[in-house]
Amino acid sequence: MRVADPRPAYAARHIALVGETLGAARAIMVEGPSGILSVSPPCERPKFIGSRNVLIWPNGAQAFLFSSARPNALRGPQFDAAWCDEVGKWRNDQMTWDMLQFGLRLGNRPQQVVTTTPRDTQLLRDLIADPHCIVTKSSTRANRANLAPQFLRDIIGRYEGSRLGRQEIDAEMLDERAGGLWTTDLIERQRCFHSPPLVEHIISLDPAVGAGKRVDHCGLIVLARSQTNEVYVVADETRRGQTPLQWSRHVSDIYHKYKASRLVAEVNQGGELVREVILRNDPTISFLPVRARRNKLQRAYPVVALYERGLVYHLGHFDQLEEQMCHFDGKGASPDRLDALVWGITDLLLKPRKPPHLRSL
Repeated sequence: MRVADPRPAYAARHIALVGETLGAARAIMVEGPSGILSVSPPCERPKFIGSRNVLIWPNGAQAFLFSSARPNALRGPQFDAAWCDEVGKWRNDQMTWDMLQFGLRLGNRPQQVVTTTPRDTQLLRDLIADPHCIVTKSSTRANRANLAPQFLRDIIGRYEGSRLGRQEIDAEMLDERAGGLWTTDLIERQRCFHSPPLVEHIISLDPAVGAGKRVDHCGLIVLARSQTNEVYVVADETRRGQTPLQWSRHVSDIYHKYKASRLVAEVNQGGELVREVILRNDPTISFLPVRARRNKLQRAYPVVALYERGLVYHLGHFDQLEEQMCHFDGKGASPDRLDALVWGITDLLLKPRKPPHLRSL
């Protein structure tokens, strides 16, 4: 007499657990607070054999640990299911994924699940675009019942609305175009919320030409220099749709609010008119004109290097400015905020120090 197998047709018996590293796979996927050992009821809890990196369930099902650092280890084994964790951090993501696909060949319906922060990688974008892939996402707030109140207060309070918060808290896939000079990781590394004593503030202006809703923003960035010659982005005071008189008054207000030592202003468009509009409204402003002789990419490269060397910090979050920084590839619309940033940092760190002089009409 033959007894029917009570297990459903899709029950998995040969499983791949793939993490960024073997250590991460073990610490997070197997032994972590939300790992397999922690969430399994006692009667179904598998035995973990660390020397073999394998989990064995009471019913005989097995799960083997693999690492994205060694994609070739996936050559040969075969599976009917896989769990891939933090694919956005995998070192050899495409090769690891490809090797896993060749091994998913057992059973009637081999399946895999991916759990990850949605970092902007080509592999994740391809998976999201795959019509056979079912995508679900959830914010950190949805898990508040399992999180410490202090964590929610500190993390959401500090990062909500920022680029990193949109990625890590809201599970949003941020678009970082190929060729963009800055990355989210670089900006986050250079973010702080307190600064040392600041010895000098300057205002950097990328003026708008004309007025109205279709005109570019009047890029206005406040920067400061520390005693050890690091630069801090203090404020983004950019405005749009203002007349020259309106934005010149705005420039004056910000200049005096931060007690700036000078105003650095691009004069490629408007030339002397920019100087005249600003100084006619406020002759006390120390006006330093700058004129572009290289394209935007060439001007930005040295400033990116200053970020990479740890010499420029963001004192808080500047979402619209940071969007331009991470999207900038030298094409498309004029990056008003970014232009102002580049001019200001260039003046503070890349030019010989010259005492500012007052210019008036």
